[in-house]
Amino acid sequence: MNARMQTAEFVAPSSSTASLASRALSALTATHGGVASLVLRLTLGLVIFPHGAQKLLGWFGGYGFSATMSFLTQNAGLPAPVALLVIFIEFFGSLALIVGAFSRAAALGIIAVMVGAIATVHLPNGFFMNWSGAQPGEGFEYHLLVIGIALAIILRGSGVLSIDQILSRQMARAK
Repeated sequence: MNARMQTAEFVAPSSSTASLASRALSALTATHGGVASLVLRLTLGLVIFPHGAQKLLGWFGGYGFSATMSFLTQNAGLPAPVALLVIFIEFFGSLALIVGAFSRAAALGIIAVMVGAIATVHLPNGFFMNWSGAQPGEGFEYHLLVIGIALAIILRGSGVLSIDQILSRQMARAK
């Protein structure tokens, strides 16, 4: 390898690379300052949090991390990395939504979990929840509501009183 090639390997990232990262971060944290986004992300975060806490910590009558991993990998047939992502997305994604930090990414993760739950468990049970106990399991109407709320968060951002709003303002001032 000649000296010219060696120095090329250690060149700092170009300003266009830094600019691309800055634009990506801006797009991820940009938010419309409305109260509706606040209500949606808090609702979604507060509804999903107990499910994540059941799976990760065993709170709210859950089985905790080890038992949930075992169930998801052995009974549900998920690969271990996917099962781990489900647990982390539900727990840490819900916390991210509650504080409004990278809410678009958290909402996208929750959509992935809900689509997976529909495809692997709930689709054969039909649309409706099992209110009367007459079906063999729960339908997927709840999951569609979650997906709709998460899509709204992806489209609108975190809203007021969010870490994303603070980051967006700071990045706008830095330009």
